[in-house]
Formats: sequence, C-alpha cells, structure tokens
Amino acid sequence: MATLNIYPERIISNIEKLQDHLTRHGKSWTLVTKVLSGHKKTLEALINHDVFTHIHSVGDARISSLRTIKDVNPSVKTMYIKPPELRYVKQVVKYADYSLNTSLDTIRALNEEARQQGKTHRVGIMIELGELREGILGETVTDFYEKVFQMSNIEVCGLGTNLGCMFGVEPTRDKLVQLCLYQRLIEAKYDQYLGIVSGGSSITLPLLKLKKVPACINHFRIGEAAFCGTSPFDNKRFSKLSTNTFEFTADIIELYKKEVTPDGIINEGNVGHVAPLEDDSGTEKAYKAILDFGMLDVDHSSLQPKNKDLSFVGISSDMAVYDIGKNEKSVRVGDKITFNPTYLAVAKLMHSKFIAKNIISR
Repeated sequence: MATLNIYPERIISNIEKLQDHLTRHGKSWTLVTKVLSGHKKTLEALINHDVFTHIHSVGDARISSLRTIKDVNPSVKTMYIKPPELRYVKQVVKYADYSLNTSLDTIRALNEEARQQGKTHRVGIMIELGELREGILGETVTDFYEKVFQMSNIEVCGLGTNLGCMFGVEPTRDKLVQLCLYQRLIEAKYDQYLGIVSGGSSITLPLLKLKKVPACINHFRIGEAAFCGTSPFDNKRFSKLSTNTFEFTADIIELYKKEVTPDGIINEGNVGHVAPLEDDSGTEKAYKAILDFGMLDVDHSSLQPKNKDLSFVGISSDMAVYDIGKNEKSVRVGDKITFNPTYLAVAKLMHSKFIAKNIISR
C-alpha cells in the first residue's frame, strides 16, 4: 500500500529551531497544522512536546482539526486561521481561542455565541493588502474596528494580512509597513492596544533574516517551513531546517517492458496526465512500473523520485506509471519506489484516506 512516512522528531527539531530564530527577532508565532489534515497520531507525536509551551498557538483551517488538537492537548492555545463560516460559530468559540475574521456579521455571531458559552472570544481582523484573498478594505478599517470594539464578548487581539498564498504577492517591507500604519491608526483613534500584528508566514522568513521585516510585525503564521523545512519565497531550504521530514513510498504492482508510445487513435476522452511522448521509433520499448497511487491522491509533479533514473510516464485516477530506466534487474513487483514530497504533496497525501500514514520515531 502506498505510504506516507512521517518523522515527528525531525519536525519537532524544525519547530525548536524556528522558535529560537523567531524569539531572537522578537516575534511570536502560530504553528499552522493544516498540512496534517487533523491526523491524530501525528498530532499526538508533536503537540505534547515541551516546545509548545513557548509557541503562541496552534492554528488550522478546519474545526475538526482544532477539536483533535484540544483533545490531544487541552492546554495548547488554538487559532482558526480563516474567516469562520456562520454555521460553525458555536464550534469556533468552543475549540478556537482565537479566530481571524473579515465579516462583521460573523463577529456579531461569535459575540453572541461567546456570551452564551460564558466566554470572551479573541479575534484578529485581516486587512487586504493586495493579495485579493481574505481581508477588509483599507477605507473601511476604522469603522469596522469601532463596531467590533463595542461587542461585549469579543476581545480584539490585533490585525493581520495574507500575502503570497494565492496570487503570490510578495510580502515586501512596503507592504508590511502598511499593516503597521493601520495598527498605529487604530490604536491612536480608539486608545486600544493591538497586541498582535500578524504579517509573517513561511514566505516571509527569508526577509526576516535579511532584516527587511518592520519591527512592529510581531507575529508569524508558519506551516511549510516547520513541516517541510522550506520557504515558498524561493522554494529552498530555510536556514538549517530539515527537509527530510516526510517520505512517500509506493508499491510496484506491475512491471513489464512495453512500447514507449501508445498504439491506437488518441482522443480527448482520457482521464489521466502523461509526460511528453518521444517521437522516435514507434517500436522502442522501455521497462515501465505501475505504482499504487493516482491523481486522486497527489499531484505527481510534487513528487521527486529518490532514484534519479526513474522518470514519469503517466498517471490516472488510482495508478501511476514510471519508466524505471536502467533498474530492470534491481526491481520487481512488490518493491517500493521512494519519493521526496513537497509541502503540497504532503497535504494531499495526508488528506487521502487511501494512503497509509506511518509514524517513524528515530
């Protein structure tokens, strides 16, 4: 069975290094765990570690994942990292200590639910700075905050922005300074302290190292760097973080020497994706291995075979084909092919119920 191997000790080492790095720069941070899809055994192997007593919070975009986090370690502070759906406000107040918001109607509903639960719910308000994902518009900021400050069971803990996640707008110093200016405007106008200015993520880490992050940006939301050791700023390893935190293995379920090019009329009714065909001799053959995963499980382009002789041929819903190159004498049916997965590959593999998850402690 295709399997995702998980190395929690390496992930914890990354988290510890990030904690040290961010603390040296005077920043707090939220560990974003959405890549794990709420996988309880992995969360159990991580969030009971002592390092989590120093991290601001653990964030996720799914209520079920936050519920699992609270089940595993009730003392961990949690953050719902996307604007909550109105129908889930009860669960948000119950399982999230913080939530990031952009809708007055939703915050009003959170306020009423918090009142019913006898709680004060803490919110951060996201501001649009060009990425065109979640965030209130700049011209509405002061009126928006004025209305939220009046709510009895809501504590406004700060503000934030999202950059680099959809269109890839870079979190430049100029962009982040804008967020700082909004903080100063709101604090001065309403005499209210906003303790969290959340403008950083994995993509911003290299800028922090280059001293291009304004001092007032004091909170980061980090997933990819912690779990995979990379920053989407340049898709490279960040600092000395481990990039060997996950490993994907797939079983060979068929191995034959077959034609390089298909035989027959090719139409657009196919459901798979293939590598460009070599237009050489139509009789050339190659050893091809069929592996037990497909495009329903993961995007093949986010997997890198550890054996460099292997090359992608094609993929359908539940099977993938690879040319094994010069390895015909060293592999057989039942053997495993090993891949290095990217952050997005890990997220999809964790989400697939047809991929086994194997936690390796060493």
